[in-house]
Amino acid sequence: MGASLSNLTEGANGAAIGPGLGDIPESCVACVFTYLTPPEICNLARLNHAFRGAASSDSVWEKKLPRNYLDLLDLLPPDRHRDLSKKKDIYALLSRPVPFDDGNKELWLDRVTGRVCVSISAKGMAITGIEDRRYWNWVATEESRFHVVAYLQQIWWFEVDGVLKFPFPPDIYTLTFRLHLGRFAKRLGRRVSHFDQTHGWEIKPVRFELSTSDGQQASSECCLDDTDELDEEYGNHKRGYWIEYKVGEFVVTDSDPITEVRFSMKQIDCTHSKGGLCVDSVFIIPNDLKERKRKGVVK
Repeated sequence: MGASLSNLTEGANGAAIGPGLGDIPESCVACVFTYLTPPEICNLARLNHAFRGAASSDSVWEKKLPRNYLDLLDLLPPDRHRDLSKKKDIYALLSRPVPFDDGNKELWLDRVTGRVCVSISAKGMAITGIEDRRYWNWVATEESRFHVVAYLQQIWWFEVDGVLKFPFPPDIYTLTFRLHLGRFAKRLGRRVSHFDQTHGWEIKPVRFELSTSDGQQASSECCLDDTDELDEEYGNHKRGYWIEYKVGEFVVTDSDPITEVRFSMKQIDCTHSKGGLCVDSVFIIPNDLKERKRKGVVK
């Protein structure tokens, strides 16, 4: 791209034919950059000095950051951002996963849109029976962004609850649970799944629910091991795959007051046991971002 643009300032013999890109005032370049995405800005910053200067302008990155980015920084230890004076550096910090709440939750900005995403680990939720090793185990794995998942061996009363108080910027958000039927491991360098303890999820559906502090509610139901349902992505069942089960959506119109979101998944019919399920995390992501990344999402 740089080579193509440089041709605009040269004649047939390589001689300059007039003003070029390097003559555009930095302030004008900065105005244009406000309409581009952060990756586009970073690519164009390599063209010349004016573009590089504009790509570091606070006026550009102020528009890319959420309006309440200072509230997001408050969730971090002060030493993580105390010395960051440039808005570009703040954007770079927040566009990488930022742990908070003892590392059980993470926030990050979508690198293209600058919109806020959040994930909550299974360790950041209340899981019925989690302290009893007869029912649950913690399994270390690189397949989770938190490096650990909760594995259910067998239980009669299945319930997972969570709550998040967070300064969400105005947007429409989708909440999903990330689950896996079967226990997985590596054997001879290959990933394998074991389903000897997987049972009970085809009998009755799991109920997913969410509610917000301003009265919004959503719910859905799904049989996690419904072998009669044909799925385009996973065949006639979803064992052995990480699936994101959509709970619902909620709307934030103002970041003040802070939004409180409560969410849960339950299967409390005690007429049968169920087991062989990994619970990884909950994702809260702007709705249209989730739609673009919907591969593996069950509505």
